[in-house]
Amino acid sequence: MSSRLSLRDFSVGIALLLMGGFFAFKEPEFLSARNLSQLMTELSIVATLAMGMLLIILGGHIDLSAGSGVGLLGGLASVLVMQHDYSAPAAMGIAFVAGVVLWKAMGALIVMERIPAFIVTLGGLLIFKGMFWRTIDNSTIPVAPGGTSNLYSLLTTYYVPPKWGLMMATVLVLILVVITLRTRSQRLADGFEVESREIAFLKVFVAGQGMFLFVLITNQFRGVPLPALILGMVTLIVHVLTRHTAFGRHLYAIGGNEEAALISGIPVKRVVFAAFGIMGGIVAITGFMQTAYVGSSTTTVGELMELDAVAACVVGGVSLRGGRGSVMGVLLGSLLMVTLLKGMGLMNVSPEHKFMARGAVLILAAWMDVRLNRR
Repeated sequence: MSSRLSLRDFSVGIALLLMGGFFAFKEPEFLSARNLSQLMTELSIVATLAMGMLLIILGGHIDLSAGSGVGLLGGLASVLVMQHDYSAPAAMGIAFVAGVVLWKAMGALIVMERIPAFIVTLGGLLIFKGMFWRTIDNSTIPVAPGGTSNLYSLLTTYYVPPKWGLMMATVLVLILVVITLRTRSQRLADGFEVESREIAFLKVFVAGQGMFLFVLITNQFRGVPLPALILGMVTLIVHVLTRHTAFGRHLYAIGGNEEAALISGIPVKRVVFAAFGIMGGIVAITGFMQTAYVGSSTTTVGELMELDAVAACVVGGVSLRGGRGSVMGVLLGSLLMVTLLKGMGLMNVSPEHKFMARGAVLILAAWMDVRLNRR
């Protein structure tokens, strides 16, 4: 659970620079304000799902049903709005609860019946896919009546005004400084080792620069997209859970050695069960954003998104064996995957070559994970 930067963090950063430079050279439009704003929206969707996947993988498990769940829960909300006249908030609330219940049910099978998560979630993938197609009746269901908008459709069409975006960035940087100082003081008071002031300052400085750069770039188009704020909230919650709560410490311990965690008194079943419940809520949120981004619920929404989430985690340094990984690594991994897909889309790369590129990145990241674990 060290906060120090690893070789993987630097390799992902270098890969991002090289990849971004290549796409900018081949397609100058890649650096346009419109394209970068769209990239941020797509990053927010993928990274939000990857945050949930991080919680599952940290505990030594896997979730193959996430993509089907994205389609199902987004489709359920669309059907409730369009065919049953529910308000958008009510429809999304019902779908959110359904997601938590479904994922808790899978978690119960995993922890109570000792069925491998791979099998349970693979079954969930098929069941949720069938339920999804049945829910929308294999048709296209809009997220809002024609010519109108609601909270559902605004999820990916609303932009924070530029002035407010800069104010939010300023407030976030100030909060980051306060949290860093308080955490450092607390660790010193408790007798724990802390990083040097120079490194702490550098981390805050780089994070602050990144926030302002993000706002300045998106302000060149329409402003900060709403999905970025949703990602920010989900990321903050997952960061606090994994780094500043007993739940997070237990999750790392379970992924590191479940038997040892059980012997030491950690409530393994309860922690894993809770992780799956949180994952269900995050899948629902991702489903709303992805469906809103497409503009309607169709049979292809969410397809293979679970693989993109897993790839983002592995690329970002999360060990598939569990017990190792960080929120920042997942964000970098998600950015790399989205940059790859967006760049290939601008270059009109054929779908089959896109699949091969995504698979190659995942295998390369898994190989790096194995190599680093041997050291």
